[in-house]
Amino acid sequence: MAADTLPRTGADATDTAPPLAVLRGVLRDRRRSLLLWSVALAAITAVYVSFYPAMGEGADLDVFVENLPEGLVSALGYDQIGTSGGYLGSTVFGILGPALLLVFAIGWGARTLAGAEEDGTLELELTSPVSRTQVYLERLAALWLGVLLLAAVVFATTVGLIAVLDMELATVNVLAGSVGLLLLGLALGTLAVAVGAATGRRGIALGTAAGVAVLAFVADAIGPMVDGLGWLTAVSPWSWYLGEDPLVEGFDGVGLSLLAALAVVAALAGLVRYRHRDLGV
Repeated sequence: MAADTLPRTGADATDTAPPLAVLRGVLRDRRRSLLLWSVALAAITAVYVSFYPAMGEGADLDVFVENLPEGLVSALGYDQIGTSGGYLGSTVFGILGPALLLVFAIGWGARTLAGAEEDGTLELELTSPVSRTQVYLERLAALWLGVLLLAAVVFATTVGLIAVLDMELATVNVLAGSVGLLLLGLALGTLAVAVGAATGRRGIALGTAAGVAVLAFVADAIGPMVDGLGWLTAVSPWSWYLGEDPLVEGFDGVGLSLLAALAVVAALAGLVRYRHRDLGV
């Protein structure tokens, strides 16, 4: 719909909708999905955490890793897989956790505005006394709360099983990994929202954010192995998340700050573009 039929600022001049009305509506519509994702992540986390003691506290894993090429070991983060922190950092927090959380965050992020614009949901929302700014911020906040919930599920499941299985791993290190996982999901999920807000195309939003995620993983994997490409790790969000081995070393303030900055910059850029774009509704 052109700007003359839908004001460029939505209903900014008559923004009388109840606070958080959009947020509550999105969370209500997504509650079943959030429950299923929470159960799935808890189950997968539980399986992999419980697998560690069955491997002889990492002794069998060390033998397995010794037979792998050095480059592959480095790329998969198996350098310290024989320790509880190294094992969780290369499985739950290194591959499965971020992969699943990014599927969730990027998929939801692409649907948040672009998907709603394409299926007509956004048109109904913007005919009510609600501003584009409120729609954008509250839909984004719903995504952030969803990612926070899933990261909290991974953290709680991991900490609970560590206690039950008497594994030697400090809770603060699990928290460091979980915060990094959270911020990685927020950063790339927000990127999907921002691209969708700027283009109105769910496919473009999905492809862009997923592409960045894949490139970030590849850059983190090959950067240390290829002479002259070490700089790739410095610009990789995946490296910002796992580069300093949070499950072993604890919090990495620089990496976490970069992930948070990416989320904030993407959110602001998307908002600016969304407020001034003619929507296709």
